[in-house]
Amino acid sequence: MTAKADLIKKIKYHFGLNVYESKVWLALLSKSIATVGEIAEISGVPRSRVYDVLESLEKQGFAIAKLGKPVKYIAVKPSVVIEHMKNNVLKEAEERAKNLASIKESQEYRELEILHSHGIKPIQPEDLSSSIRGRQNIYTQMKELIAGAQKEVTIVSTPESLKQKLHFLKPLFDKLKAQGVGIHVAVSDTPESKFNVAALAKDLGVPVKRIKINARFCIVDNSKLLVFITPETEEEKEIAIWMDSPFFSRALNTFLSPVWRSQP
Repeated sequence: MTAKADLIKKIKYHFGLNVYESKVWLALLSKSIATVGEIAEISGVPRSRVYDVLESLEKQGFAIAKLGKPVKYIAVKPSVVIEHMKNNVLKEAEERAKNLASIKESQEYRELEILHSHGIKPIQPEDLSSSIRGRQNIYTQMKELIAGAQKEVTIVSTPESLKQKLHFLKPLFDKLKAQGVGIHVAVSDTPESKFNVAALAKDLGVPVKRIKINARFCIVDNSKLLVFITPETEEEKEIAIWMDSPFFSRALNTFLSPVWRSQP
C-alpha cells in the first residue's frame, strides 16, 4: 500500500530525504526485507528509479543490501538511523568548529583584522552604535563586550534574565576578577520579582545588589554600553542597542553609585 502523502512529507522533512527516497524507505520499512520489484510495487516509484534510490539510501545508512539473487534490501531500524544521523551532525559540527577556530591562525584572518583596525575612513563616534536582534545575538555581543573589559563592568538586569546568562557570566567574571577588573551587578527589585540575592551572588561569585528599576543593560569601562530596549519576550523578538558613548555611560554609572555603596 502506498504511504500517505502527509507521512511522506514528514519523513522528507525530518530525515532530509527527497520524495522518492521517503517513499522507498517507507515501503522497505513495511516489508523489513524486499526485492527491487516489491519495493517498486509498494512505493509507487518507477522500478527504473528504485535502483538509484536504494543505492542512495544505502549510502545514507537507511538500507542494507543483502547479497544473493535476486538482490534484496533490508530496512535499517528508525532508531538506528536517528542515532547515525545524530552522530553525523555532531561530527560535522565538531569539524566545523575546528575549522572556524583555525581561521584565526590564517593569513586571511590577519588581513581582516588589519582592515577592521585600520579602515580608510576613520569611524566617527556617532557611527559606533547599532541595533542587535535576537537574544543569542545579543548575548554574543555582550560576551565580547565583557571579555574586553579593562577596568570595570556594570550589569543591571532582571533576576530571570540574569539566570539565563549565568552559564557565560560566571567564567567571564572569574577571569576578570583575576585580572583586577571591578564588577558591579544589580537586579530589579519589583513586586513581580521573586529571587534570592544571596543565591544569585553565590552562583555568579560577585556581590549582587537590589535596585528599584526594571531595566537590563551592561556598561564596560565607563564607555561601552549595551541596552535591552524591549521587555523580556520571545528570544527572536528581543532587541538591544550597542553604543560607544563615554558621556552616557558615565552618567548611568554616576546614577548607580549609591546602589554600590548600599548594604546588600
